[in-house]
Amino acid sequence: MNDFFLPALMTAGGLALLVASGEYLVKGAVNLARQLNVSPAFIGLTVVAFGTSAPELFVSVDAALSGVPGLAVGNVVGSNIANILLILGLTALVYPIRHDRRTLRRDSLALLGAVFLLLALGARGDVPTLAGVAMVALITAYLAYSYLRDARDDEISRHLHEEEAAEIRPMPGGLPAILAAVVLGLIGLFLGARLLVTGASDMARFFGVSDAVIGLTVVAVGTSLPELAASAVAARRKQADVALANVLGSNLMNILLILGLAGAVAPLPIDPKFMAIDLWVLLGATVVLLAVMDTKNGITRLTGCAFLATYAVYIMGQFLDLFPSGRSGL
Repeated sequence: MNDFFLPALMTAGGLALLVASGEYLVKGAVNLARQLNVSPAFIGLTVVAFGTSAPELFVSVDAALSGVPGLAVGNVVGSNIANILLILGLTALVYPIRHDRRTLRRDSLALLGAVFLLLALGARGDVPTLAGVAMVALITAYLAYSYLRDARDDEISRHLHEEEAAEIRPMPGGLPAILAAVVLGLIGLFLGARLLVTGASDMARFFGVSDAVIGLTVVAVGTSLPELAASAVAARRKQADVALANVLGSNLMNILLILGLAGAVAPLPIDPKFMAIDLWVLLGATVVLLAVMDTKNGITRLTGCAFLATYAVYIMGQFLDLFPSGRSGL
Protein backbone atom coordinates (compact mmCIF):
# COMPACT_ATOMS: atom_id res chain seq x y z
CA MET A 1 0.00 0.00 0.00
CA ASN A 2 2.99 2.31 0.49
CA ASP A 3 3.37 2.24 -3.29
CA PHE A 4 0.14 4.24 -3.42
CA PHE A 5 -0.05 6.24 -0.18
CA LEU A 6 3.41 7.78 -0.31
CA PRO A 7 3.06 9.09 -3.91
CA ALA A 8 -0.50 10.25 -3.12
CA LEU A 9 0.75 12.06 -0.02
CA MET A 10 3.59 13.65 -1.99
CA THR A 11 1.17 14.73 -4.73
CA ALA A 12 -1.34 16.22 -2.28
CA GLY A 13 1.42 17.89 -0.26
CA GLY A 14 3.04 19.27 -3.40
CA LEU A 15 -0.26 20.71 -4.64
CA ALA A 16 -1.01 22.29 -1.26
CA LEU A 17 2.48 23.80 -1.08
CA LEU A 18 2.21 25.10 -4.65
CA VAL A 19 -1.14 26.79 -4.03
CA ALA A 20 -0.09 28.36 -0.72
CA SER A 21 3.30 29.45 -2.05
CA GLY A 22 1.81 30.82 -5.26
CA GLU A 23 -0.64 32.95 -3.30
CA TYR A 24 2.15 34.16 -1.01
CA LEU A 25 4.32 35.02 -3.99
CA VAL A 26 1.54 36.98 -5.71
CA LYS A 27 0.83 39.01 -2.58
CA GLY A 28 4.51 39.69 -2.01
CA ALA A 29 5.26 40.55 -5.65
CA VAL A 30 2.25 42.87 -6.02
CA ASN A 31 3.09 44.71 -2.81
CA LEU A 32 6.75 44.95 -3.84
CA ALA A 33 5.67 46.47 -7.15
CA ARG A 34 3.57 48.99 -5.22
CA GLN A 35 6.59 49.86 -3.07
CA LEU A 36 8.49 50.55 -6.28
CA ASN A 37 5.65 52.79 -7.52
CA VAL A 38 4.79 50.51 -10.44
CA SER A 39 1.43 51.43 -11.94
CA PRO A 40 -1.62 49.31 -10.96
CA ALA A 41 -2.33 48.59 -14.65
CA PHE A 42 1.14 47.14 -15.17
CA ILE A 43 0.84 45.10 -11.96
CA GLY A 44 -2.43 43.57 -13.17
CA LEU A 45 -1.11 42.92 -16.66
CA THR A 46 2.17 41.27 -15.61
CA VAL A 47 2.69 40.50 -11.92
CA VAL A 48 -0.79 39.09 -11.24
CA ALA A 49 -0.92 37.09 -14.49
CA PHE A 50 2.57 35.67 -13.93
CA GLY A 51 1.92 34.95 -10.26
CA THR A 52 -1.22 32.89 -10.86
CA SER A 53 0.69 30.92 -13.50
CA ALA A 54 3.73 30.34 -11.25
CA PRO A 55 2.65 26.82 -10.12
CA GLU A 56 2.37 25.68 -13.76
CA LEU A 57 5.76 27.25 -14.48
CA PHE A 58 7.63 25.48 -11.69
CA VAL A 59 5.91 22.14 -12.32
CA SER A 60 6.46 22.16 -16.10
CA VAL A 61 10.12 23.22 -15.91
CA ASP A 62 10.81 20.65 -13.18
CA ALA A 63 9.03 17.94 -15.17
CA ALA A 64 11.01 18.81 -18.31
CA LEU A 65 14.29 18.65 -16.41
CA SER A 66 13.23 15.39 -14.71
CA GLY A 67 12.61 13.64 -18.01
CA VAL A 68 8.79 13.50 -17.85
CA PRO A 69 7.79 15.76 -20.77
CA GLY A 70 4.27 14.30 -20.85
CA LEU A 71 3.66 15.78 -17.41
CA ALA A 72 5.09 19.16 -18.47
CA VAL A 73 2.97 19.45 -21.62
CA GLY A 74 -0.09 17.84 -20.04
CA ASN A 75 0.07 20.30 -17.16
CA VAL A 76 -0.11 23.32 -19.49
CA VAL A 77 -2.72 21.89 -21.87
CA GLY A 78 -4.84 20.53 -19.01
CA SER A 79 -4.59 23.78 -17.03
CA ASN A 80 -5.73 25.83 -20.00
CA ILE A 81 -8.69 23.53 -20.61
CA ALA A 82 -9.57 23.63 -16.89
CA ASN A 83 -9.28 27.42 -16.79
CA ILE A 84 -11.88 27.77 -19.54
CA LEU A 85 -14.31 24.93 -18.93
CA LEU A 86 -14.03 24.41 -15.16
CA ILE A 87 -13.08 27.79 -13.71
CA LEU A 88 -15.11 30.04 -16.01
CA GLY A 89 -17.96 27.53 -15.84
CA LEU A 90 -18.03 27.74 -12.03
CA THR A 91 -17.58 31.51 -12.10
CA ALA A 92 -20.54 31.95 -14.46
CA LEU A 93 -22.73 29.91 -12.12
CA VAL A 94 -21.95 32.34 -9.29
CA TYR A 95 -22.32 35.46 -11.43
CA PRO A 96 -22.77 35.63 -15.23
CA ILE A 97 -19.69 37.01 -17.01
CA ARG A 98 -20.41 40.14 -19.02
CA HIS A 99 -17.87 42.63 -20.28
CA ASP A 100 -17.38 45.37 -22.85
CA ARG A 101 -16.59 43.46 -26.04
CA ARG A 102 -13.77 45.89 -26.87
CA THR A 103 -12.02 45.27 -23.57
CA LEU A 104 -10.30 41.94 -24.12
CA ARG A 105 -10.29 41.66 -27.91
CA ARG A 106 -6.51 42.06 -28.11
CA ASP A 107 -5.86 39.40 -25.46
CA SER A 108 -8.42 37.11 -27.11
CA LEU A 109 -6.74 37.25 -30.51
CA ALA A 110 -3.30 36.79 -28.92
CA LEU A 111 -4.52 33.71 -27.07
CA LEU A 112 -6.03 32.22 -30.22
CA GLY A 113 -2.73 32.76 -32.03
CA ALA A 114 -0.85 31.08 -29.16
CA VAL A 115 -3.15 28.03 -29.33
CA PHE A 116 -2.54 27.70 -33.08
CA LEU A 117 1.21 27.97 -32.40
CA LEU A 118 0.91 25.15 -29.86
CA LEU A 119 -0.97 23.05 -32.43
CA ALA A 120 1.84 23.64 -34.93
CA LEU A 121 4.44 22.59 -32.35
CA GLY A 122 2.33 19.53 -31.54
CA ALA A 123 2.25 18.57 -35.21
CA ARG A 124 6.03 19.05 -35.31
CA GLY A 125 6.43 16.87 -32.22
CA ASP A 126 8.47 19.10 -29.91
CA VAL A 127 9.31 22.56 -28.56
CA PRO A 128 12.93 23.02 -29.67
CA THR A 129 15.28 25.33 -27.78
CA LEU A 130 15.13 28.09 -30.40
CA ALA A 131 11.32 28.02 -30.45
CA GLY A 132 11.23 28.15 -26.65
CA VAL A 133 13.44 31.25 -26.62
CA ALA A 134 11.31 32.85 -29.34
CA MET A 135 8.11 32.15 -27.35
CA VAL A 136 9.54 33.86 -24.26
CA ALA A 137 10.64 36.83 -26.38
CA LEU A 138 7.17 36.95 -27.95
CA ILE A 139 5.28 37.11 -24.64
CA THR A 140 7.73 39.73 -23.33
CA ALA A 141 7.19 41.90 -26.42
CA TYR A 142 3.42 41.42 -26.22
CA LEU A 143 3.28 42.51 -22.58
CA ALA A 144 5.38 45.59 -23.34
CA TYR A 145 3.15 46.47 -26.30
CA SER A 146 -0.02 45.94 -24.26
CA TYR A 147 1.19 48.17 -21.47
CA LEU A 148 2.22 50.98 -23.81
CA ARG A 149 -1.05 50.70 -25.75
CA ASP A 150 -3.16 50.75 -22.58
CA ALA A 151 -1.25 53.70 -21.18
CA ARG A 152 -1.83 55.64 -24.38
CA ASP A 153 -5.40 55.13 -25.43
CA ASP A 154 -7.21 52.03 -24.12
CA GLU A 155 -8.93 53.28 -20.97
CA ILE A 156 -11.29 50.29 -20.58
CA SER A 157 -8.56 47.69 -20.77
CA ARG A 158 -6.30 49.65 -18.43
CA HIS A 159 -9.01 49.93 -15.78
CA LEU A 160 -9.66 46.20 -15.98
CA HIS A 161 -5.99 45.42 -15.29
CA GLU A 162 -6.09 47.93 -12.42
CA GLU A 163 -9.04 45.99 -10.96
CA GLU A 164 -6.98 42.80 -11.13
CA ALA A 165 -4.23 44.46 -9.09
CA ALA A 166 -6.76 45.90 -6.63
CA GLU A 167 -7.85 42.36 -5.72
CA ILE A 168 -4.53 41.91 -3.86
CA ARG A 169 -4.68 43.53 -0.44
CA PRO A 170 -1.75 45.45 1.12
CA MET A 171 0.55 43.42 3.37
CA PRO A 172 1.42 44.54 6.91
CA GLY A 173 5.04 44.63 8.04
CA GLY A 174 6.57 46.85 5.40
CA LEU A 175 9.36 45.99 2.98
CA PRO A 176 11.04 43.22 5.07
CA ALA A 177 7.77 41.27 5.26
CA ILE A 178 7.16 41.78 1.54
CA LEU A 179 10.64 40.52 0.57
CA ALA A 180 10.23 37.53 2.91
CA ALA A 181 6.92 36.67 1.23
CA VAL A 182 8.53 36.74 -2.22
CA VAL A 183 11.51 34.59 -1.15
CA LEU A 184 9.41 32.10 0.80
CA GLY A 185 6.92 31.90 -2.06
CA LEU A 186 9.66 31.05 -4.55
CA ILE A 187 11.19 28.44 -2.24
CA GLY A 188 7.78 26.90 -1.60
CA LEU A 189 7.03 26.74 -5.32
CA PHE A 190 10.31 24.97 -5.99
CA LEU A 191 9.77 22.40 -3.23
CA GLY A 192 6.10 21.94 -4.10
CA ALA A 193 6.91 21.34 -7.76
CA ARG A 194 9.55 18.77 -6.82
CA LEU A 195 7.13 16.90 -4.55
CA LEU A 196 4.30 17.06 -7.07
CA VAL A 197 6.31 15.88 -10.08
CA THR A 198 7.82 12.95 -8.13
CA GLY A 199 4.52 11.95 -6.53
CA ALA A 200 2.47 12.32 -9.70
CA SER A 201 4.93 10.27 -11.75
CA ASP A 202 4.86 7.49 -9.14
CA MET A 203 1.04 7.59 -9.04
CA ALA A 204 0.90 7.28 -12.81
CA ARG A 205 3.06 4.17 -12.67
CA PHE A 206 0.94 2.73 -9.84
CA PHE A 207 -2.33 3.15 -11.77
CA GLY A 208 -0.80 2.10 -15.08
CA VAL A 209 -1.61 5.38 -16.82
CA SER A 210 0.71 7.84 -18.49
CA ASP A 211 2.36 10.88 -16.96
CA ALA A 212 0.38 12.88 -19.52
CA VAL A 213 -2.98 11.71 -18.12
CA ILE A 214 -1.96 12.70 -14.58
CA GLY A 215 -0.69 16.01 -15.94
CA LEU A 216 -3.89 16.69 -17.87
CA THR A 217 -6.11 15.95 -14.87
CA VAL A 218 -4.85 15.92 -11.27
CA VAL A 219 -1.84 18.19 -11.76
CA ALA A 220 -3.66 20.55 -14.14
CA VAL A 221 -6.59 21.10 -11.76
CA GLY A 222 -4.24 21.50 -8.81
CA THR A 223 -2.06 24.11 -10.48
CA SER A 224 -5.19 25.96 -11.65
CA LEU A 225 -6.38 26.51 -8.08
CA PRO A 226 -4.88 30.05 -7.89
CA GLU A 227 -6.97 31.05 -10.92
CA LEU A 228 -10.01 29.43 -9.29
CA ALA A 229 -9.47 31.36 -6.06
CA ALA A 230 -8.99 34.67 -7.92
CA SER A 231 -12.05 34.03 -10.09
CA ALA A 232 -14.20 33.08 -7.09
CA VAL A 233 -13.32 36.33 -5.32
CA ALA A 234 -14.04 38.35 -8.47
CA ALA A 235 -17.39 36.62 -9.01
CA ARG A 236 -18.41 37.13 -5.38
CA ARG A 237 -17.71 40.86 -5.82
CA LYS A 238 -19.69 40.84 -9.09
CA GLN A 239 -16.53 41.59 -11.08
CA ALA A 240 -16.72 38.51 -13.30
CA ASP A 241 -14.97 40.39 -16.12
CA VAL A 242 -11.86 40.38 -13.91
CA ALA A 243 -12.11 36.57 -13.71
CA LEU A 244 -12.26 36.45 -17.50
CA ALA A 245 -9.18 38.68 -17.79
CA ASN A 246 -7.36 36.43 -15.30
CA VAL A 247 -8.07 33.31 -17.36
CA LEU A 248 -7.10 34.86 -20.72
CA GLY A 249 -3.86 36.21 -19.27
CA SER A 250 -3.03 32.97 -17.49
CA ASN A 251 -3.68 30.80 -20.58
CA LEU A 252 -1.52 33.07 -22.72
CA MET A 253 1.28 32.90 -20.13
CA ASN A 254 0.95 29.12 -19.85
CA ILE A 255 1.58 28.56 -23.56
CA LEU A 256 4.14 31.21 -24.44
CA LEU A 257 6.04 31.70 -21.17
CA ILE A 258 5.81 28.34 -19.43
CA LEU A 259 6.17 25.99 -22.41
CA GLY A 260 8.65 28.48 -23.87
CA LEU A 261 10.84 28.40 -20.75
CA ALA A 262 10.51 24.62 -20.45
CA GLY A 263 11.58 24.24 -24.09
CA ALA A 264 14.41 26.76 -23.69
CA VAL A 265 15.78 24.90 -20.66
CA ALA A 266 15.60 21.49 -22.36
CA PRO A 267 14.09 20.55 -25.77
CA LEU A 268 10.57 19.44 -24.92
CA PRO A 269 9.06 16.48 -26.82
CA ILE A 270 5.30 16.59 -27.51
CA ASP A 271 3.99 13.09 -28.05
CA PRO A 272 1.91 12.90 -31.27
CA LYS A 273 -0.95 11.38 -29.27
CA PHE A 274 -1.61 14.83 -27.76
CA MET A 275 -2.78 15.72 -31.26
CA ALA A 276 -5.41 13.00 -31.13
CA ILE A 277 -7.79 14.88 -28.82
CA ASP A 278 -6.29 17.12 -26.13
CA LEU A 279 -4.96 19.97 -28.27
CA TRP A 280 -8.16 19.95 -30.32
CA VAL A 281 -10.24 20.14 -27.13
CA LEU A 282 -8.14 23.14 -26.11
CA LEU A 283 -8.65 24.78 -29.50
CA GLY A 284 -12.39 24.06 -29.43
CA ALA A 285 -12.79 25.40 -25.87
CA THR A 286 -10.84 28.55 -26.78
CA VAL A 287 -12.85 29.21 -29.96
CA VAL A 288 -16.17 28.65 -28.18
CA LEU A 289 -15.09 30.93 -25.34
CA LEU A 290 -14.11 33.72 -27.71
CA ALA A 291 -17.34 33.30 -29.69
CA VAL A 292 -19.45 33.46 -26.53
CA MET A 293 -17.47 36.48 -25.30
CA ASP A 294 -18.44 38.30 -28.49
CA THR A 295 -22.17 37.93 -27.83
CA LYS A 296 -24.38 40.45 -26.03
CA ASN A 297 -25.17 38.14 -23.10
CA GLY A 298 -21.60 36.99 -22.46
CA ILE A 299 -21.09 33.78 -20.47
CA THR A 300 -24.47 33.02 -18.92
CA ARG A 301 -25.25 30.47 -16.21
CA LEU A 302 -26.53 28.10 -18.90
CA THR A 303 -23.26 28.42 -20.80
CA GLY A 304 -21.40 27.84 -17.53
CA CYS A 305 -23.33 24.59 -17.04
CA ALA A 306 -22.44 23.51 -20.59
CA PHE A 307 -18.76 24.27 -19.90
CA LEU A 308 -18.81 22.17 -16.72
CA ALA A 309 -20.59 19.26 -18.41
CA THR A 310 -18.06 19.28 -21.25
CA TYR A 311 -15.18 19.28 -18.77
CA ALA A 312 -16.70 16.37 -16.84
CA VAL A 313 -16.94 14.30 -20.04
CA TYR A 314 -13.35 15.19 -20.95
CA ILE A 315 -11.98 14.17 -17.54
CA MET A 316 -13.96 10.92 -17.46
CA GLY A 317 -12.66 10.13 -20.90
CA GLN A 318 -9.06 10.41 -19.72
CA PHE A 319 -9.54 7.67 -17.14
CA LEU A 320 -12.07 5.50 -19.00
CA ASP A 321 -9.91 5.18 -22.13
CA LEU A 322 -12.55 6.91 -24.22
CA PHE A 323 -9.85 9.11 -25.73
CA PRO A 324 -6.60 8.00 -27.37
CA SER A 325 -4.58 10.24 -24.98
CA GLY A 326 -5.86 8.15 -22.11
CA ARG A 327 -3.86 5.13 -23.23
CA SER A 328 -1.08 4.18 -20.88
CA GLY A 329 1.35 4.16 -23.77
CA LEU A 330 1.50 7.96 -23.99
